[in-house]
Amino acid sequence: MEGFGILLATLAAIGIAYRGFAFLVLGRFFAAPLAPAGGAGGGITILKPLYGDEPRLQDNLATFLAQDYAGPVQLLCGVGSADDPARLAVEALQRAHPHADIALVVDPTRHGANAKVGNLINMLGAARHGTLVLSDSDMSVGPDYLATLTATLAQPGVGAATCFYRGRGDGGFWSRVSAGIISHVALPDMVVGYASGLAKPCMGSTIALTRETLDAIGGFARFADVLADDHAIGAAIAQQGLAVAIPPLLLTHACAEGDFAAVWRQKLRWAVTIRGLQPWGYAGSIVTRPLPLALLAALFIPETGLVLSVTALALRLAVARRVDRIAGTRSVALWLLPMIDLVDFLVFAASFTVRKIDWRGTRLAIEPDGRIAA
Repeated sequence: MEGFGILLATLAAIGIAYRGFAFLVLGRFFAAPLAPAGGAGGGITILKPLYGDEPRLQDNLATFLAQDYAGPVQLLCGVGSADDPARLAVEALQRAHPHADIALVVDPTRHGANAKVGNLINMLGAARHGTLVLSDSDMSVGPDYLATLTATLAQPGVGAATCFYRGRGDGGFWSRVSAGIISHVALPDMVVGYASGLAKPCMGSTIALTRETLDAIGGFARFADVLADDHAIGAAIAQQGLAVAIPPLLLTHACAEGDFAAVWRQKLRWAVTIRGLQPWGYAGSIVTRPLPLALLAALFIPETGLVLSVTALALRLAVARRVDRIAGTRSVALWLLPMIDLVDFLVFAASFTVRKIDWRGTRLAIEPDGRIAA
């Protein structure tokens, strides 16, 4: 069994080197200047597909109205039924901002297994402007959000702009654990993948594109049965010879998981989605988890495993503190980082056994081609 311990220790050592690289890349990426904003902007429609109640939903939506942007902005929200609780948040937002252009589309029409894409299809007819910004319901943004997106989108060869994000726990302890996984596991990995050219992310946090580009890739209907619709939109844009650009702007993902089961379902869905997109790359990402690997190695070669564990933990703390400085706030207490790494490692292991996922109460089967069916 010593040979197995040596293998674990080797993987942990590679992971430690990776964490050091992530520390450097994070600092370099977010230190880059934003693209200079132009003059008066054109009209923008922000598409917000909503489902159910979420903590601070109205406040999160309001951040998309509080923008330092000169052009007209339409906030277009969509729900699938008249009794969806998210409708109340939109109506309250309309009352709180009577002069803002806030529209609500209520349409139960289904267009495929992906309910979010179906919602977008139903909403699109009410969009008033030629620049579209898709954004998930659980995002919160700063006042420079739209100006940065339009400046990025105006760069030559850019077909869409998307954004990285950190986590914020809004629903108690387990939501903070979920936020920690986003901020201190997912975010560094995404930035490293993008900066190194190994990944070409396009994220549901934000996809800004023109109506012409959307039409050129076949509209939203093309993605109605795709699980990773955001990634598929980015891939379709790349097929047009256009880039998906990411400015050094960090958004906030509001986490609302109330218990461990909710965290498990949500993170497992993410993991299975990534595994389906890049199976071999996902399997190789085991080396990005040095602390669990080092602790396992310590069971077989204690002295080496202990040294690697201490080193991995020190680097984990350094990367977490860098993320928190970039975000300007702390996503989770640092003492929770080992637990966060453990949960993430268990999700990673379990993701290789799953062919069905839970998506907001709906069980979806994953087809071999990456499409989904209810």
